[in-house]
Parts: sequence; C-alpha cells; structure tokens
Amino acid sequence: MSSYVGVLVSDPWLQSQFTQVELRTLKSKYISTRTQSGRITVGDLPPVFAKLNAFSGTFDEDEIKSILGKSYTNPDEEIDFEAFLQAFLSVQARGIEKSGGSKGGSAFLKASTTTVHHAINESEKASYVAHINSFLRDDPFLKNYLPIDPATNALFDLARDGVLLCKLINIAVPGTIDERAINTKKVLNPWERNENHTLCLNSAKAIGCTLVNIGTQDLAEGRPHLVLGLISQVIKIQLLADLNLKKTPQLVELVDDSKDVEELMGLAPEKVLLKWMNFHLKKAGYEKQVTNFSSDVKDGEAYAYLLNALAPEHSTQVTLETKDPAERAKRVLEQAEKLDCKRYISHKDIVDGSPNLNLAFVAQIFQHRNGLSVDNSKVSFAEMMTDDTQTSREERCFRLWINSLGIASYVNNVFEDVRNGWVLLEVLDKVSPGSVNWKHANKPPIKMPFKKVENCNQVIKIGKELRFSLVNVAGNDFVQGNKKLILAFLWQLMRFTMLQLLKNLRSHSQGKEITDADILNWANRKVSKAGRTSQAESFKDKKLSNGIFFLELLSSVEPRVVNWSLVTKGETEEEKKLNATYIVSVARKLGCSIFLLPEDIIEVNQKMMLILVATIMYWSLQQKPDTESVVSEDAIEETYTSSVSDEVSSMSLDNAASDFHPVPKTREEEEESFPAVSDQESPQKAREEEEESSSSPNATDQESPPKAEEDESSPNIPKEECPAKAGEAV
Repeated sequence: MSSYVGVLVSDPWLQSQFTQVELRTLKSKYISTRTQSGRITVGDLPPVFAKLNAFSGTFDEDEIKSILGKSYTNPDEEIDFEAFLQAFLSVQARGIEKSGGSKGGSAFLKASTTTVHHAINESEKASYVAHINSFLRDDPFLKNYLPIDPATNALFDLARDGVLLCKLINIAVPGTIDERAINTKKVLNPWERNENHTLCLNSAKAIGCTLVNIGTQDLAEGRPHLVLGLISQVIKIQLLADLNLKKTPQLVELVDDSKDVEELMGLAPEKVLLKWMNFHLKKAGYEKQVTNFSSDVKDGEAYAYLLNALAPEHSTQVTLETKDPAERAKRVLEQAEKLDCKRYISHKDIVDGSPNLNLAFVAQIFQHRNGLSVDNSKVSFAEMMTDDTQTSREERCFRLWINSLGIASYVNNVFEDVRNGWVLLEVLDKVSPGSVNWKHANKPPIKMPFKKVENCNQVIKIGKELRFSLVNVAGNDFVQGNKKLILAFLWQLMRFTMLQLLKNLRSHSQGKEITDADILNWANRKVSKAGRTSQAESFKDKKLSNGIFFLELLSSVEPRVVNWSLVTKGETEEEKKLNATYIVSVARKLGCSIFLLPEDIIEVNQKMMLILVATIMYWSLQQKPDTESVVSEDAIEETYTSSVSDEVSSMSLDNAASDFHPVPKTREEEEESFPAVSDQESPQKAREEEEESSSSPNATDQESPPKAEEDESSPNIPKEECPAKAGEAV
C-alpha cells in the first residue's frame, strides 16, 4: 500500500524551502483563487498574500504589489503553482529584511520554523546527541544504533523511522506513549513509518510541544532544522519537569506569602528557574540580577557564585578571581563536573551566550542540587495550594488544547493566565473568527483591574452569543480566578469547537447542528457495521471503562490500526489500564490529536469520552472516498487541503501533523456509517445523556458550579472538546 507523499514540486530547491504543511496550505490558497477566476495572474496575488498569516501586520496589498512589481512587469501574466511559490518567497524575503534579520531563531519551547533560515547549531546538536546517548543507551531496540556520532548526520537518519523520537518523548514524560503501539521492525514500510511519525507528533503536542509547520513527511525526510527543533522542545520539557510546586514543593521557599505563591504557580518553568537562580545568587552576595540565559551569564561570574553557594565543598575563589571570561567558563565547568552537570554545554557556549544550552545547564544544576530547605511547615503550605487530581487533569487538558491552537500567547497555568481575559479572546477569535471586537480589547500587560474585567465581559458576551450556558456568570468571576467557572467555560468552548469542526466537515449535514447523540449513534453504527458487538448506552456508560468499545471503534474506522493480540479483556484494574494506555496511543497513531489521559477512560469521564469519540469521528469523516475519482484532481486537492490545512491546522484537532491515509471508503459506506443529522431518532438513553450533559457546563458526575446552571432555552450548549493535537491529556 503506497504512502501519501504530499505536495510535490518539480524544482528540488523550491521543494526544500517549504514544509509539507506550508505546501498544502499554499496549494489550497492557489487552487481556491484559481477556481474563482479560472486563472491566476500576478495582479491577483497582492490581496491573496495580504491575508496570509506570514505577512499579516508586515505588508498591506499596495506594498506587496510594489514588491512583486520589481520582479513581474506584466500584472496580467498568468502564473503556475511554482511561480506562485517563488512570488511568496520573494515577498517573504523582503519581510525578513524589513524586520531586521532572520526569523530563524531557535526558541527552545515555542520554536517556530521558517522556510528561509535553516542553519543548524552544531553545539546544540552535539548536546542533544549526548542527551540521547545517555538516556536511551539501554533501550532494547535503540542500543543497536547508539551511541550516535554528533559529527555526522546519523541523528537525522535515525529519526526517519520515528522510533527514536517516540522513545525520547517517553523519557521526557514517562508513560505518554504505549510502546506496544510503536512500529519497531528493523525495516519499516512507508505506512508503518508514517504511523510512527503521526504518533510522535500527536504525543509531542500532548506533552506541551508547540508544533508549527511540521508534518510527518518532514520527519520522514529527516529535515535537520525541524527534527532538531522538536528534539530541543522534548528535552526542555524533561529538564524543566520538576520546576513546579507539585513536583518540588520546596520552591515555596522562593516566596513570602500566599499571594506570591499564586504568582509563582502561574510562572513559566524558565521564569521559575531564573527566580531560583537569583534567590541563591542574592544569598551568595551577587549584586546583579540575572534576567536571561544569554547575555547575563556569558561572563561566567553568575555561575561561579551559584556553584559556590550550592556546592561549597567544591568551591574555590580562583574561579571568581579569573579575569578572562573563557578561562572562567572553563573553571565553572570543572566545578560543575564534580556535580555531574556538564552534559549540555561547553565553555564556548557560555561565552557565546547560547540561551538554549545555558538554560539546559542551569536546569541540570537544579536537578542535581536545588539547595532549597525542607521546612515542613512551608512544604505543607505549598501542598495546600495545589489542585485536586480532577481539577489538575482538566487544567492540563485545556492548557494543552489552548497551546495547540497556535495563538500568540503561551499558557503556563490556565487559572492564572486567563484572568486578564486576553488569552480567552485569542482563543475565541481562533475558533469563531470575527467574534472578537479587538478595538474594545485591552492587551497585556494590564495594570488596571477594570480593564481586565472589560476583556472578560467581552468573553462572556461572546460566549452567550455562541449559546454557552453562562447564567449568573460575570467577567469578574474570571478575573477573580473562579476555577469551577473557568473550567466550565473552557469545556463548553472546547466542545463547541469540536462540533463546529464536525459540522463544517459534514457537507451533507445541510447546516444542521450535530449533537452528542449524533456522535454516539455514529460510533455505535460504525462498530456494529464492522461486525462487533460492543455498544455504548451513553458517554458515561461504565462498561466503557474496559476500553473494548473504543478499540472496536478504532478498528472499525481503520482495521489494521489495532493489534488485537495486545488487547486484554479489561476485567481487572491492571487490564483496564493496559487497554486505556493502548487506546490513547492507537488513536494518536491513527491521526487523532487528543489530550486525555488513560485515567479518563478508566474512570469514564463523560466529557473526555465525548471528545475521544468525536475526534475519531472527525478523523474518519475527512478521509477521501473512492468515488472522488470522478472529480477533477484539482477539486480533490482543493477539498483535501482546504479541510485539512485550513480547518484542522487552525484548530487544536490539527491533523496537519498527520499525513496518514487509510484504505479509502466508498461514498455508500460513509453514508451508511453516519445517518443524516436529526433525520433519525436517537436511542432514549443517548437522548437522556445529551439532556443531562446540556444541563451542566461541567458535564461530569461532579456537582455543577452554582453560577453555571444550564439555560434550558439553549438547545445546543457547547461542551468540552479535547482535540487530538498530537498529544495527550484531554
């Protein structure tokens, strides 16, 4: 069975300038423009380019027209797709000049890719190779390929099969991927390789990686800058995993009162690391404030003070007395080596101020010796500030989902970061374009409380327009950080997004709303049609805890994706856990971007069950039927790229991370597998489930927040959607 190869360009150099996601998006724009006029000319390009995110805020139509005019003298000249790409690159190059340099920076967590600057930092590459060699050297499969020589391209060659990247994700966040779902044969066919990369990208999203313009084809080609960017994010997540109060309650020593603790909980891990570093530097008598991991540490002086404070048994004044920065950096590393903290950095990296490697170095020092007290009173106070398990799990799900949407802001803590309303406005504008009145929005930093309330009031207003249940909910509730109401709102927003995606994909739904009951009916019919016996009475049916129904559903949409020899009967808690972890990985391997945890399946969290099934349904419905062969190739390409690149890529259910294409279904099969919306009677229990879930924005077995009572006049109240961005924890 052949593998999907993506959009191909005859010019190899031109092909190399774009990722597959970028090519699919641009091809969609090209086709949609051509179909409107029958042809594309140079004069058609300015309004098309002006609407692209790449040029938004950089150029207007007149400026783009001026740029293109220097290369194309005749505005009526017809251009093909390759000329379209060339024109895009010429405008992009001018944009980079205008901004004052290359946009190819290597931000460690929110790393964006670029089609112009693909230089590889050899020091970072060597450090990441050392990390991989150290942590995966005993892996039963990879030990035959390790150690990797950092002086060669062996890292990128080894990454082509996807096994290395999946294993690295499991090292960063243990248990993210069920390794039974990884294809680990010595020689993989294109289909199996694509499955591994799809699983990798969806799982990377699930642990918090930000994936911009990267698809499975890019990994299969071993494109160095994209592979290295992904690896750097995964390693950073591993290194910063303990920089929170839940993992390290001793961090409470860094603050003085409860208000400061709340602020600490909302800080990004990098900011917590800086706060920790400055805490020890101040005690050691260092008078400067370290604000970054680049220019502020390149002279090595801060490191000398830090190591003297944390490891006095290895301290020496010689390091501080050394005048030459390079020599001081060498002595710092000699001292750090005694704590086994030298893997990520060289003295040249310190002097050059490499931000990624300096951050990794400081994080490694924190892991080996954080120097914080174990004062029981303070530790117990920190533990009181952490959320209960269910709340933490939902916060994690929404945080990952929001970050997967590709908005400008990055959320580190949902409860803290949404209080000014700005993040929620960004999300609303993404899932419901045009809904936000940005003229009445206040951009952070916001010092005046009433401006935060203004933002949150607009959030509530838009929510009501989308028919969310927001009875007696006010913007100030969000500003005050009411966790129940924030979770209730985000659940409705997530569910709304999922249902809209399904509605938009389903062309023959004739604009009718898709309900929870429709999704349940679809799943039951799909399983039954495949000859299986499992049926779900509702999304809180306790029988779902054994996982069999979900495995049969996954198998019904793609028979080869489930290895039934690995499935248990789900009779004991251990067997349920095995099935649940396998379900999550198989769904991601198929191409579903989900954020739920195995515990959500075992406990039958009805919100997460709805999102899981809806996500599988979404994936299934966007596959191309055989009968599309009667349509022109351009129409096929337009339909596919439009739905996948424009809708999916812009949402959290971004299937741009997956080029997985299963056995095509016929139109007749697809018609039978999904009854026309609202044309058939739903089972009574499913109807009761929908009504019950509609009565509470927090559609769980828990008590609903008093201010979020269901407005029964709203027939379709959105519920949480936990899309599948290549990751986990719905």
